Amino acid sequence: IDWSVVDKALSAAQGFFELPAEEKMKLKSSDVHKPVRYGTSVKDGVDKIQFWRVFLKHYANPLNEWLHLWPENPPTYREDMGSFSTEMQKLAVELTEAVTESLGLGPKYLSDKMSQGMQAITLNCYPPCPEPRLTLGLPPHSDYSCLTILLQTSIGLEIKDMEDGGSWKRVRQIEGALQVHIGDHFEVLSNGLYKSVVHRATLNSEKTRISIVSFHSLGLDQKVEPAPELVDEEHRKR
Repeated sequence: IDWSVVDKALSAAQGFFELPAEEKMKLKSSDVHKPVRYGTSVKDGVDKIQFWRVFLKHYANPLNEWLHLWPENPPTYREDMGSFSTEMQKLAVELTEAVTESLGLGPKYLSDKMSQGMQAITLNCYPPCPEPRLTLGLPPHSDYSCLTILLQTSIGLEIKDMEDGGSWKRVRQIEGALQVHIGDHFEVLSNGLYKSVVHRATLNSEKTRISIVSFHSLGLDQKVEPAPELVDEEHRKR
């Protein structure tokens, strides 16, 4: 991946979050089915743990079907985020081929379905938080996808280590690298051979953290089941 594509996407994301509030609010919606949606998880309440995040979500594959719905500002947003989305889609198909080959299903087992499948881009902005110990950017969850590709500007991602009593481990940020998570759909498809990653986003009190997340799966109308080749008497359907 040409890293200039990544840098431009990060600049586009930062530029969007720096827009005047009234500009961003044009895209605000509580309807989770909207193809483009701006929202916030910043809440004041009585819960012990609060969530501290603003976000933009939109579909991205096929790009020509969704691009015209994306934000018009910053002026280069559609071009720069579109290039990033295209590269992430290509990478997701390549990673899928590696996963299915490792399962003995062959590299082309899901290639066509993933190429034509769902891609959703989420931009997250985690502002500095005065009480990071009492808040989270995102609560613990796994992703409802086959693969998730993550780009972040600073550390904050933690994963749950199920082999160490469910303890939380901070993921190092490696300069010039993307992070890839297995999602729920691959856990199902692999009949449990691959495990979906439970993770959360933590905060800090000093600086804003931005992440761009690309979710990849089969078409929204397609059902994921364990591959028949991976089900037998010793490996029951899960």
